[in-house]
Amino acid sequence: MNTQASMTGMAWVMMLALAAVWGGSFFFVEIALTEETPLTIVLHRVFWAVPVLGVVLWWKGLALPRDPRVWGAYLVMGALNNVVPFSLIVWGQKYLEGGLASILNGMTAMFGAVVAGLLLADERLTMGKVAGAALGLLGVAVIVGPEVLAGLDLRDLAQLAILGATLSYAFASVWGKVALKGIAPEVNAFGMLTGSTVLMIPLTLIFEGVPMFDYSLPVWGALLGIAWLATAFAYLLYFGILVRAGAANLMLVTLMVPPFAVALGAAFLGERLPPVAWIGFGLIALGLAVTDGRLFRRRN
Repeated sequence: MNTQASMTGMAWVMMLALAAVWGGSFFFVEIALTEETPLTIVLHRVFWAVPVLGVVLWWKGLALPRDPRVWGAYLVMGALNNVVPFSLIVWGQKYLEGGLASILNGMTAMFGAVVAGLLLADERLTMGKVAGAALGLLGVAVIVGPEVLAGLDLRDLAQLAILGATLSYAFASVWGKVALKGIAPEVNAFGMLTGSTVLMIPLTLIFEGVPMFDYSLPVWGALLGIAWLATAFAYLLYFGILVRAGAANLMLVTLMVPPFAVALGAAFLGERLPPVAWIGFGLIALGLAVTDGRLFRRRN
């Protein structure tokens, strides 16, 4: 299978929509962090998404899998695609602007291509993917800066947390393609987020205690926005793109997220990114172009 050729017009439309709602997730987290702690925000994100997806399954008449192995796969998918990356990103946003976090999150595209190339026979690793990943890492190095070598502070650790999240996303895309093949995207989204909720409840209770629920209206709006739009709706798109375009192509969406996140942060939160962040993003975007390869083939 040629994954590059499988990027249809519909897949690109779905990716643009996914980039928009995921860009909004960084904005929603910024608001939620004014009154709540990271793990509890993640719990709200996955918990409130489940009933929305349950309604979708009921409306479409889709049955849930009965095989325990499938539900075990959902637990793994929930850990790799939600619990680990969501927690790392939300914690990182305590110390980073949402726009900068979204730019670092763009490394998911390169990590996704390399991990898929190493683990999936039909998405083989090429020199272009390796070179693209190298350019992406150079972009990250420019953003992080040489001072990180002098000693880590919370801001440096936050940037590393975002990068750890991107690596977890990369493994999740491969796991989803292998372990959840042939299952309707809506069912996969519901199963994964159910697994995530099962994992997040004890983690949140142990490390942050029982949520108080006495939030202001803007924070409730942010929590429901991140749950319903940036999670429930987003993962319907996510699994649909995974089926249509493959794991590596799916990860390209992360390079489309920063413009939305930066625009929202600038318009409503007054955030401004330093020029070096945009230079780094340019290198990451170039790495994406090299990884993808289509732009250069068309010019030849």
